[in-house]
Amino acid sequence: MKIAIITPAPVGSRAGNRATAERWSHLLEQAGHQVLILTEYSSQPADLFIALHAWRSSDAVVRIRDDHPDTPLMVVLTGTDIYDHQYRYPEQTFNSMALADCLIGLHHRVVRDIPERFATKLVTVLQSAEQPEDRAIVDNRKFGICVIGHLRDEKDPLRAALAARRLPETSAIHIINAGRAHSPEWENSALAEQAANPRFQWLGEVDKPTIQQLMQRSRAMVISSIMEGGANVVSEACRAGLPVIASDISGNVGLLGDDYPGYFSVGDDTDLARVLQWAEQFPEFLEELADRVAKLASNFTPEAEQAALLAAMDRAVAERARLSREA
Repeated sequence: MKIAIITPAPVGSRAGNRATAERWSHLLEQAGHQVLILTEYSSQPADLFIALHAWRSSDAVVRIRDDHPDTPLMVVLTGTDIYDHQYRYPEQTFNSMALADCLIGLHHRVVRDIPERFATKLVTVLQSAEQPEDRAIVDNRKFGICVIGHLRDEKDPLRAALAARRLPETSAIHIINAGRAHSPEWENSALAEQAANPRFQWLGEVDKPTIQQLMQRSRAMVISSIMEGGANVVSEACRAGLPVIASDISGNVGLLGDDYPGYFSVGDDTDLARVLQWAEQFPEFLEELADRVAKLASNFTPEAEQAALLAAMDRAVAERARLSREA
């Protein structure tokens, strides 16, 4: 099939949705399909369309359905779609969901977080990560905790730094954040925190090898987001065997499981400090987290993601064929 993937993120962007589009392009090409990634839809024909973002791609979704009424269309629900845009922009977001033949959710709890009328369209596709080299702690003098993600409101990126301020003086925990500031205000906040907090370092935006090295050197990763559609960095941590300490939002629980022991209350640096202290002081707790992410790792292989994506495509093709017969 000739497949067009529409994403608002341009070439060269390190945004998560650009990475998803490029990874899916590779997986689909491996399966024998032809794939074109578009940042703007301009009436190009295809055998199947995949639109990332229900709201941001809402105009493209309407035009695709008008231009190609018999072509299967899949819409990927991002975190902002599910936890923000469906409330702020319900008309456009729900219209995209209604026009789609198949909806893709990136974690197992999406079905709970969208209107029930769209549940039958939903297919879960967990984002994959490659198997990295074995982790090796290179500096035992510090208990390194990484935070990987761009600095923007949805990520609550300084929560771990604020939690580190609450730790006892004897703690060796050091927070290292890698991610680009999305605004001058966030840049100023990160620089101010770094200047005032000896336990915090902000690296800014770095390349993939540097991220991998940071994960290899860290004892655990904190994902403190207030909303997530299914963060790929969680997949990467699981594949790396890196313990995850996560905010208890739906997007994290939908990847790590209801009974995962490493959650803290979202937005609560006191509770996060408690979990960080447990990780540092009780090796058996950190070992339990490492064991849990290792058991989850098989959910996030490229083979599993490719199979789920191909199944979603089959669902979209079958649904469009059914609707065309009934028209």
